[in-house]
Amino acid sequence: MASEHDQAIFEAAIKLGALYHQWVGTPVSPSTASLLESAIQESVSLQPYVADIHVSLDRSQMAENIFGYSELRGTMLTVNIITKVGSTCCHARLQRKGDYPLMELISCHEEP
Repeated sequence: MASEHDQAIFEAAIKLGALYHQWVGTPVSPSTASLLESAIQESVSLQPYVADIHVSLDRSQMAENIFGYSELRGTMLTVNIITKVGSTCCHARLQRKGDYPLMELISCHEEP
């Protein structure tokens, strides 16, 4: 059986991976970006163990195609998520590192 610490890390990682693969390719434009940020946040926050999530999209990467929108790319995403399992909290992040959307564990700690 996994410890609360391991489970909190797993939950953060699996949620970032699922978020990435679920939303990349979604039509977006600067005028709809805030709606998409909210939709992603609200959707992921419904899942078990999510204590907090913040999604930000880099609008400078949104170059319109001939139909007036862009497609969400992984490098546009900055996501901070906090999962909580028992008394263990885990902070993980998805953000652009150079030309790559990198997922990383920021911290994991026990709450009193």
